[in-house]
Amino acid sequence: MMSAAVPIIDVVIPVYNAPELTKRCIDSVVTHLGSSVRIVHIQDDASDAEAREMLDSLQYSQLCIFHAPENQGYGKSVNDAVARSDAELVLVLNSDSEVCDNFLPMLCGALAVDSKLAVISPTEGDIPQAKAGRYMRQPGGYIATYRFRGYAFLIRRAVFEAMGGFDAQFGRGYYEDTDLGRRLDRQGWRMGVHPDAAVRHETGASFGRGKSYRELVRKNRSLYFSRYPLARQNVLVVSGAYALTDLPVADSIERVMQQGGRLHWLTPELLPQLSCLQMRNGAIGLGAMLKLLLRGRSREDKRITDVWVLPGVAGWLRAALKVWGFACGLRVREWEAAAF
Repeated sequence: MMSAAVPIIDVVIPVYNAPELTKRCIDSVVTHLGSSVRIVHIQDDASDAEAREMLDSLQYSQLCIFHAPENQGYGKSVNDAVARSDAELVLVLNSDSEVCDNFLPMLCGALAVDSKLAVISPTEGDIPQAKAGRYMRQPGGYIATYRFRGYAFLIRRAVFEAMGGFDAQFGRGYYEDTDLGRRLDRQGWRMGVHPDAAVRHETGASFGRGKSYRELVRKNRSLYFSRYPLARQNVLVVSGAYALTDLPVADSIERVMQQGGRLHWLTPELLPQLSCLQMRNGAIGLGAMLKLLLRGRSREDKRITDVWVLPGVAGWLRAALKVWGFACGLRVREWEAAAF
C-alpha cells in the first residue's frame, strides 16, 4: 500500500474476451505495479465463458472483478469502472497491453509538476530515443500531444468524471479516446506522452481486424470528424532553413495541431526540435513530397489538405507546388521573405 505522501492510484482494465492476453496484462500489473497501486478494477464486458472463468480463477488480493450482464463497449466499461474508484489518479490499460516495469513514478512526477496536465501515457515502445530526442520536453519530462490515444493512460479521476468520461455514442469502441482529448483541450487541459515509459500493446485483440472491426472504425471515424472537422487538416509546410522559433507563422502552425490536425514540414536539413507529436519533419526532396501529396488514397482524413510555402523554397519548386495544389484542389498559401 502506498504512503500518504503519494497519490492513491487505482487501475482499470476493461476486458472483452482474449483470455490469454488479458491474464498476461493482469499478471504484469500485479508484478510490476502492485506496490504502487491500491485496487485493480477488472470490468468484464460480457465476455465468453472462457474469459469469465479465467478471471474468476485469479487469486490476487488487489483485484475487484465486475461481470457486466451485457456488452456495453469500451468507453462505457471504463466509465463504470472509474465510477467505482475514489482514487486521485486512475491508470487505464487495454487488456491487450503488458507492463514491463514500474513507470508510475515518471508519470506521477509529470502530473505533480504540471497542474494543467490532465492525462499522460507511456509510449507503446515505438518512439526510439533518437526520435524522442527531437521533441521538446515539457516540465516533468513529457512530450506534448494534441491527439489522445487510450491504450494506456494515467488520468486525474476528478477531471475524467468532470468531462463525463468517454462518450457512449462511440459504442463498442474506437475514437472515444480521441474525442475525449479534443474536449480536454477545449477546456484548457494538456495531454502528454512520456518517452521514457513504455508498455507493450497488441492492437485488435478483442475485435480482431475483420469486417466488423473495419465497419466500427469507419463509423466512429465519421462521427469524430463530424464533430471536429478541423481535425482533418494535414498541412504540408515547405520552407528554407528556418527553426520553429524563427517563424511568424508559428502560432498558425501550432493552431493546426491543437485543432487535432497534423503538420508535415519539409526543410533542407532536419529541424533540431519539434514541438509536439503531431509535428513531423523530413528533408526536402521530390520523393518525400510525392509520398506526402499522394498519401491517403484510401483514407480521406490522411490526405494533405493544405500546402504552405515559406521563404527559402526554390522558384521551380514553389511553382510546381502551386500547380499541383491547384490540380488537386488543395489550399496553397505563400509567404514572401519580406513578411519575415
